[in-house]
Amino acid sequence: MIEDYSSLLKTRLSEVLRTTNAHLSALKDLRILTIEDFYYYFPKSYRDERDMVSISQLSLDQVNVVQGTLAKLLSRRTKTNKIMTSAWLGDDTGAIEVLWFNQPHIQRLFRNGDEVILTGKIKYNGGRIYFPSPKYEIVRQKQLHSARLVPCYHEHGPITSKWIREKINPILKGTAFLPDPLPEKIIENEHLMSYGKAIRTVHDPHNEEELKQAKERLAFDELFQLHLIALKRRQEFRNKFKNTERVVTVSPENSREFILALPFELTGAQKKVIEELTVDLGLPYPMSRLIQGDVGSGKTVVAAFALYHVIKSGFQGALMAPTEILVRQHYHTLLEFLGRYHFNIQMLTGSLVNSVKRDILRQIASGTVDIVVGTQAIIQENVSFKKLGLAVIDEQHRFGVRQRELLQKQGSPHVLNLSATPIPRTLAMVLYGDQDVSILDELPPGRQEIITRLVPEEKRVDAERWIADQINKGRQIFIICPLIDESDVLGVKAVTVEYERLSTEVFREFTIGLLHGKLATDEKEHIMSKFKNGEINILVSTSVVEVGIDVPNATIMLIEGAERFGLSQLHQFRGRVGRGAHQSYCFLFTNYKNEVSLKRLKAMCEYASGFRLAEIDLASRGPGEIYGVRQSGIPDLKMASWADGVLLQRVHRAAYRYVAELGIRKITKGA
Repeated sequence: MIEDYSSLLKTRLSEVLRTTNAHLSALKDLRILTIEDFYYYFPKSYRDERDMVSISQLSLDQVNVVQGTLAKLLSRRTKTNKIMTSAWLGDDTGAIEVLWFNQPHIQRLFRNGDEVILTGKIKYNGGRIYFPSPKYEIVRQKQLHSARLVPCYHEHGPITSKWIREKINPILKGTAFLPDPLPEKIIENEHLMSYGKAIRTVHDPHNEEELKQAKERLAFDELFQLHLIALKRRQEFRNKFKNTERVVTVSPENSREFILALPFELTGAQKKVIEELTVDLGLPYPMSRLIQGDVGSGKTVVAAFALYHVIKSGFQGALMAPTEILVRQHYHTLLEFLGRYHFNIQMLTGSLVNSVKRDILRQIASGTVDIVVGTQAIIQENVSFKKLGLAVIDEQHRFGVRQRELLQKQGSPHVLNLSATPIPRTLAMVLYGDQDVSILDELPPGRQEIITRLVPEEKRVDAERWIADQINKGRQIFIICPLIDESDVLGVKAVTVEYERLSTEVFREFTIGLLHGKLATDEKEHIMSKFKNGEINILVSTSVVEVGIDVPNATIMLIEGAERFGLSQLHQFRGRVGRGAHQSYCFLFTNYKNEVSLKRLKAMCEYASGFRLAEIDLASRGPGEIYGVRQSGIPDLKMASWADGVLLQRVHRAAYRYVAELGIRKITKGA
């Protein structure tokens, strides 16, 4: 018997549970070693067995939960020499025969007159109604396995849900001594259940409302701690690099000059983000801001605004992108926006000849280069900026943490991250809590919406004829396949096979390019450049075109096996077209008849917003499948859901309020 639970949470289960070595070994596999570990092994679901019926109400077509008294209990061998245990279960309304097959322990477990609860389906056979092999539980003061909301756990070997319920229930009283990690003020303001009660309730719920409150409390804690860790990282970054050397003056006159010179009107979202950047650049510590926006929302011009003011204040700027073709696109875009100011803008990539590269490196070191646009070549050991004021990183998730840190070490510059990968605002609040997040959720006026259609297989020939007509009118086409090589198991189209079919059967009169991840980097760059220059009519590719390539003349995106991709990725593909003056289209092909998959794909036809689609994707698939947990750094959650936008916003507000009131050092001590 455990008395002092407060000091024994770290007690090993081997000291307090009466069980076998096999069970203890299986617990070790699950990393459940102590009482505290056991508390945090939450149920995966709950089975509602509260609605008991009388024997006269038993139904053939559903699971029944019934309580009664056992009588005429006996065991005998069948003709096949198997043991069959039979009994009669009776209550005030009648009686029914119960049969257990090959469970000889039943005879030892029960006695005539025992009050039991049985759960299962009844059968009708040859004019006889009976209860075959039901689950059972002796009626006691507290039911664990039936006649209640029954917790169900992930099982492993001998560790069954029934075993867990029996073993954890006697030690749940220790949850009353668990220290509450949240301050009383937050618990009170957010109307949260106490921590200990929440742990106890998820393992032993009395009703749905209490269970809902317990889950909410534990989910709140999980997200709150993650948010505080992110805020701590942000504060540590600011403290570490705090200085006044990189303060950028954003004068109203210079801002007006830049904006008036643009060949278009800024959107309201762009103006709002520019105001945020104006404040950030003037602070006595480096900016760390993420700008998210759909393709075409104008992230680059906002970055150009920041680079313009950095150069005007006497600093250098850098823009880093993951591929050479993206680097070239950014280079020409910056020349368009900033060329009139006679800034020295250079491009630095690994493919440059050594003599040119050495000359650019000398200019960077001497400070004569104002802006350098490059791949990760700009963060190599031999690159040294004289006075780097701002580093812009496009598609930051394509770079490792180490690569981003190397760029930051060039004199603690301001850092501006750009991303076209849509992540719902509520998720970004926690995931990127160490950065300030700006959202460009408004497209420039006049931009045409891409017509998206879910195309049935029987319409393929019609679609291919229409595509041929579009190519003859001068348009270019993307065709995306899920795989590189053919797979009989998955039954989806491979890019190599589809390239061969299109080249030899369907579009023989056109030039077709093949692009996939197994090609060498320079070969991929060469093919993408030819497509951009109009030398290729159709580019058949895997998902490597998801981000980056800008071909204004490409007006059709055809995606094979569309059900194999998440909505966020499909939206990225769609963003490769619609970048020019011509009406653009996205065609989704699928053989799937699955209702859930078809509903997701129909959302692509209904919504143009990447953020709305990301929310739908997040709710149906989870962040691990969408963004890849390892790649994105999105932690796995035990109780919370990344799709719970309401709770994420509550946590965000509470964490910021707490930080403002008490200070980050005190808050995150031990977090």
